[in-house]
Amino acid sequence: MICNKFLGDLLLVDSFGRTIDYMRISVTQRCNFRCLYCMPNIPMDIGSEEDDVPLEGVLNFIKVAINEGVKKIRITGGEPLLRKGIVDFIAQIYQLSPSIDIALTTNAYLLAPLAKSLKEAGLKRINISLDSLKKEKIQCISKRDGLEKILQGIESAKKEGFLIKLNMVPLKTINEDEVIDILEYGINLGIGVRFIEFMENMHARSGIDGLRAKEILEKIEKKYSFKLLQKDVFGPATLFEIMQNQESYIFGIIAPHNDDFCKTCNRIRLSSEGKLIPCLYHENAIDIKEAMLYGDSQEILKRLKLCVEKKPEKNDWNENQTSMRAFYKTGG
Repeated sequence: MICNKFLGDLLLVDSFGRTIDYMRISVTQRCNFRCLYCMPNIPMDIGSEEDDVPLEGVLNFIKVAINEGVKKIRITGGEPLLRKGIVDFIAQIYQLSPSIDIALTTNAYLLAPLAKSLKEAGLKRINISLDSLKKEKIQCISKRDGLEKILQGIESAKKEGFLIKLNMVPLKTINEDEVIDILEYGINLGIGVRFIEFMENMHARSGIDGLRAKEILEKIEKKYSFKLLQKDVFGPATLFEIMQNQESYIFGIIAPHNDDFCKTCNRIRLSSEGKLIPCLYHENAIDIKEAMLYGDSQEILKRLKLCVEKKPEKNDWNENQTSMRAFYKTGG
């Protein structure tokens, strides 16, 4: 188990005064879906296990990050459940520091048979992509006939007592008519929903367009009254509350198009290739692979601090310029 330093030495703080205590770690760029907004034209046989940084090396990085005050680690991909040894990997993170908030983002296709083992390993939170409740639309969006397995994964995760969020990317003319359906699915299960604005990137299918936060809220307010709450403590969402029969339900919108999206950002990312990324919509990256492989704690710390130092005040978002970033490599 890791012994943290004194509180005064714990914090990673960027040059704009933001405390960086959240790491998103991609364990593989491989995915069993080919979603329209992410990687529709990438071959299904992309890469292999050997292309990913060994998990032992990733643990070397995580040890340093925890010692520097990181409180939350989210495991992403690609699809992280494709990675061999993922359950043991999460258990090892938990053993390093049982207080760490360990989360996972998944498409849930492989989740049902792994849910119990993941819970026992120390995983606390799961974010699940759910872009439709219609079989043909899931197949259209992901190129995979996967709705049944996704829903089974959600049910298994709920049974195991995970804190769950459902993520939907509403796309115009494709699934925008299901905003209310997905919201009500979440309400009925007692699971929070996060609607995510489509983030333009060169790897998405050309011609697709997503709903903006204002358009999503307009669809919801046709049936439900809600009020604005606050920013999500555990993520970038803006939260809203619906009151029904004296019961509160919270949903969120992640809107990177908004000007204030970056103000409270507390995250940096580690890609499956071994690169530290200070900002999802910024092209800068710092190679840390060799230091991770050799367990060079001093060099890992040096590069981690450099990444935090280079974290920009805001992203390079430009609606007239598509990002070159491959989200399937960085975990989105």
